[in-house]
Amino acid sequence: MAASSSTDFNGDTGRVVVVTGAGKGLGAAFARGWAARGARVVVNNRHHGNRASSAKTLAAALRADGGDAVADLHAVDAPGAAAVIVAAALAAFGRIDALILNAGITGPAAKIPALPADALAEVMAINFFANTALIDAALPHIAASPSGRILFVSSTGGLYGVRGRSAYAASKGAITAYALSLAHEQRRAGIGVNVLCPYAATAMTAAPGVTVDPRLAPDKAAAAAVWLTSSACTATGEIWVTGGNLVRRALAIEGAMADAATPEALAAAPPPPPAPGFDGGEAAFTDFYSHLTKEA
Repeated sequence: MAASSSTDFNGDTGRVVVVTGAGKGLGAAFARGWAARGARVVVNNRHHGNRASSAKTLAAALRADGGDAVADLHAVDAPGAAAVIVAAALAAFGRIDALILNAGITGPAAKIPALPADALAEVMAINFFANTALIDAALPHIAASPSGRILFVSSTGGLYGVRGRSAYAASKGAITAYALSLAHEQRRAGIGVNVLCPYAATAMTAAPGVTVDPRLAPDKAAAAAVWLTSSACTATGEIWVTGGNLVRRALAIEGAMADAATPEALAAAPPPPPAPGFDGGEAAFTDFYSHLTKEA
């Protein structure tokens, strides 16, 4: 599948889009973006019993604005949640055309080896295994759509690593590799599978005393999510980085060849450096943000 140049979204009115982790932040922005284009949206977000449901609040707001949305309150990592979330979408709308896998956590800030094993397991359970379970449950229904699309929300931390957030980076690296594998497997079936690495100011990224740049509002990262899960987009197996209404693509590449017949040969003439990349997720963001500043 090659990237499509079509800009016609008229065929996506009534499209059924399931967004996980959609009660607030990026997930809510993705849900709003699709509802504004006439899609029917399943707003998934776990419900914390001691406060109002963010998923219900957003779904109600979308309906008040003339959209069609239902709320699902299941935690994505709960036993059996994947099947229940899919069943809720089918019960409400009868089909699933697109799945945006956004739910995730950062986990604790800890350097290796101070990171507790149970903390790593929790991050992987939510950021990786919950997503694979949803794919298992939803894929047959997405395959039945004339334009099935799947979007994994990852992070440049999964491409380059993040100092002090190895669990988060590892989970995002795993989901990126899984997504690209799924894209290869589903290419002939016509299901578009892509990865989005968004930069946005959310509750997950908030830090005390740090002023939020309004250009990094979650809604300014929604266009790419809508595009990549639309029937008009035929791209698949791609990694997109977005934020502040800007977008660029990421790609894993390898450098030139060098003699590796013996260890001594490598020591005498080490391989040339690979093509330019970034030394960690922070450097990747800094470079992206510099371009955002130039656009101001």
